[in-house]
Amino acid sequence: MPVDINCDMGESFGSYSIGEDEKIIPFITSANIACGYHAGDPLVMARTVSLAEAHGVSVGAHPGYPDLMGYGRRRLQTFPGEIKGYLLYQMGALSAFTRAAGVQLRHVKPHGALYNHAVGDEAAAQEVIEAVKSFDPELFLFTLSGSICAEMAEASGLRVVQEVFPDRAYLPDGQLAPRSMEGSVLHDPDTVRRRVVKLIRHGRLTAVNGDEIRLRADTLCVHGDTPGAWMLAKAIREALEDAGIRVAPPGDW
Repeated sequence: MPVDINCDMGESFGSYSIGEDEKIIPFITSANIACGYHAGDPLVMARTVSLAEAHGVSVGAHPGYPDLMGYGRRRLQTFPGEIKGYLLYQMGALSAFTRAAGVQLRHVKPHGALYNHAVGDEAAAQEVIEAVKSFDPELFLFTLSGSICAEMAEASGLRVVQEVFPDRAYLPDGQLAPRSMEGSVLHDPDTVRRRVVKLIRHGRLTAVNGDEIRLRADTLCVHGDTPGAWMLAKAIREALEDAGIRVAPPGDW
């Protein structure tokens, strides 16, 4: 079965430059573009949509909490309906740029703390699902493999793409190891190469305690703001293709 490689992109804003989008774009198949709340701005959004189009990369919205200072990695207290509103607002913003460029918006992937909130909380997951279905029920929803959000979204009829992070350590229960844990982010490309081939061929990863855990991997995420992310993406793409595994965005499977 084919597998997608996605990356969070367009996270620069104003005079601040974050990530190396031009270097990483040749090695991915889906771009999650920041929509101005946790990162990004109108000029960056337009430029990133054009960059993705030029490289034949599928475009998706990457909405987060309205938390520019915290880069969207702080969980905010919200009233019922706020999360749905946040997603609709940001999907609408990015879709203006995709429509202007004649590019199709194909998926949605929540960012940071909002992503983590939705994968483990039914109320938050429901708001994410409602937002995507009301905006465009044909969009793919990218969410954590084996999560509550994935189960609920599939049950609701959404097209779900289950995500694994090849450069992140996993706990025995299949959840991501917290960033505060030593060794939670893997930086060695050779280690990541071995992990992705094993994951796609056998559906397994080794957890932090040595246990073998099963994970469905429709898409592999590379964090664009990680130093040297383009080299990691290159290593992952080459490892998959060397193993005879087709790399393509979900809409092309």
